[in-house]
Amino acid sequence: MILLCILLSVYILAVNFYAFRLLKIQRDGFEGGRLKAGEGDGKLLLAAALGGAIAVYASMFVLRYRMESCVLMLALPLLAVLNVYCFYLGFRGIFLVW
Repeated sequence: MILLCILLSVYILAVNFYAFRLLKIQRDGFEGGRLKAGEGDGKLLLAAALGGAIAVYASMFVLRYRMESCVLMLALPLLAVLNVYCFYLGFRGIFLVW
């Protein structure tokens, strides 16, 4: 049981760290002129759907990057609520087994 809690916690941390780094790399590439403004939104949405929506949404405000994108500003809070609910069900399910 404790192993499952640790694995789920490590997964959540890893996906959120990856999502933050992905947004930072995109911002640095945009400022350096290597990437266009909307390039890589699919990767951000995929990372958000896998559990990193809170990290992407928070890092958008911290880094002040891609805040004018309507798709990201509407989809990320919805995905964040869905992620929190799924993580809640995951942790609750672990404790119901025992």
